Amino acid sequence: MLWMTLVGAGGGAGAAALSRSWRTRGSGRVPWTALGWLAFAAAMALAVATLGAGRGVFVAFSLISIAAWIVVACGLEIRQVRRRKSRSLAPEPVERPSTWWRGTLRWLLAGPIGLFAAMGIGIFYLTWTGGADQTRLVIGGMIVPVVWAACMAWTLADNRILRATAFLIGVIVFGFGLSMLKGF
Repeated sequence: MLWMTLVGAGGGAGAAALSRSWRTRGSGRVPWTALGWLAFAAAMALAVATLGAGRGVFVAFSLISIAAWIVVACGLEIRQVRRRKSRSLAPEPVERPSTWWRGTLRWLLAGPIGLFAAMGIGIFYLTWTGGADQTRLVIGGMIVPVVWAACMAWTLADNRILRATAFLIGVIVFGFGLSMLKGF
């Protein structure tokens, strides 16, 4: 146990010396860097000499890492959080009174219209790619729920509901139209 304590202390001393080296400017950092790496090497040599080559290297790396982590954690500086305005990746829709037709249209876009658009993309993939029929069917079927989820998320988060409607109708026409041109 004494040897492990000495190895850990050597790792901590090496980490502290390297930390001091990184904070020092100019030619004063060279002695601290050398001292830090020398402490690491001495701790490694002590572990190998007492515990053997295999176990000693393992114990030395483990204890030196833990000691270095403790040195870094001791220098942790907690800063005050600055208040900034919220910049969310998914901002909330604009707060406005909803009308019955907007609610119904959002429900239709997130539900059946989004499903038809996703099916159009899946069938388009199925008809226009090469490979075995079974593979295309499986991949086309796996594309549908992912695209449907994307359609739901987009239509429910977008403020401009008519833009989402036009886009999804265009995707349906594109997917099914090109699929009918090629055929299966």
